[in-house]
Amino acid sequence: MKNVNNTLTQIPLIIMAMMTASNIQAQTKEQGQYAQINGIKMYYEVHGTGKPLVLIHGGGSTIKTSFSKVLPIFAKTHQVIAVELQAHGHTGDRDAPETFKQDADDVAELLKQLNIPKADIFGFSNGGQTALQLGIDHPDRVNKLIVASAFYKRDAVPAGFWEGFKNPQFSSMPQIYKDEYAKINSDPAALMNMFNKDVQRMLIFKDWTDDQIRSIQAPTLVVIGDRDLPTPEHTAQMAHVLPHGRLAILPGGHGEYFGEAFFPDKDSKMPEIFAALVEDFLTMAH
Repeated sequence: MKNVNNTLTQIPLIIMAMMTASNIQAQTKEQGQYAQINGIKMYYEVHGTGKPLVLIHGGGSTIKTSFSKVLPIFAKTHQVIAVELQAHGHTGDRDAPETFKQDADDVAELLKQLNIPKADIFGFSNGGQTALQLGIDHPDRVNKLIVASAFYKRDAVPAGFWEGFKNPQFSSMPQIYKDEYAKINSDPAALMNMFNKDVQRMLIFKDWTDDQIRSIQAPTLVVIGDRDLPTPEHTAQMAHVLPHGRLAILPGGHGEYFGEAFFPDKDSKMPEIFAALVEDFLTMAH
């Protein structure tokens, strides 16, 4: 039991660690661009053509760590707009805490500047919670939602998850996330700032009410792995409360089913299977 409890206290650090032309500020080697969004210099990448699909990464992560396996697949049939949120990756910070509401406002403003009236949204982990907030606050910007490995109530996860935020250890943040951040920004203070802000956001996490979730009218695919952080029971409840919710439980851990960087199985076919599932959901009539 002691080993189990130790693992649970480290989960949050793994999970966590797991436009107009005039606003374009720079080009990067990743063919990304910047826009001035609500006081921050926000980084995004555009890949492919077709119906817009926004990708929103998890806490402590980047576009690459969350989506490197599935982004090229989606870009074959969609205009993929992959973003990096406040204090993450290439994106700047503001003198304010991270919140899901602010992240949702930032994504909505980016879509406005890009002259994209409405898009499908795929959010993973904390990005999934941002996707839910987009569905609540900016329904006019949302076509369909894919909410992956996210939750809307504290009791969706083991108690040990929350205990881990009371005394978070930077040393427990997976090295893959530290390394990928350092490739973008070599300033250790910036990395620590992201870590601290991610921790603080989860430390004060408050439930969304069922009525708030019920207000989301966009068709929503709720997805977790069978060895994920949120429980299957909670995930099924979310899909049930959503007026147009659908549920999928796939083999794997937190993001493992679509090839998230913490699970470097190069031979896994799950990313292709997940992408096909998402594609079917996005193209089916509702």
